[in-house]
Amino acid sequence: MTDAEETPRRVRQLRLVVEADDWEAAVAFYRDVLGLPEEEAYEAEGGARVMILDAGRATLELSNPAQVEYIDRVETDGVRSPHLRVAFEVADTAAVTDELVDAGAGLLATPRETPWRSINSRLDAPAGLQVTIFQEPED
Repeated sequence: MTDAEETPRRVRQLRLVVEADDWEAAVAFYRDVLGLPEEEAYEAEGGARVMILDAGRATLELSNPAQVEYIDRVETDGVRSPHLRVAFEVADTAAVTDELVDAGAGLLATPRETPWRSINSRLDAPAGLQVTIFQEPED
């Protein structure tokens, strides 16, 4: 057992909170097309609505500006990513990218193999997010 396994985790979940001007379109895109299962949903006065979607395992990737520039060059031929970009691992980048584009996402970069051997695409998605769709190598 490693030290990390012996010590209880202080942080148990990473939750990315996104304000979506077109809430219905965002739910349809992320839940119905991308396939993130609904965990919880709540409504409150004044039309307030929230839905928590399960995105699988969460990580926080911290990159310095030089690394972000490198990733942008590799993934998109230099299309600059915003300060915050969301990445989703899938089983088939090409198929999921096509589905998301058909659902209204803007294609920034077609699927391509990266130097770290993943297959990545880049999209402008609902709720103002720029997303990377990636598929890890199968070995």
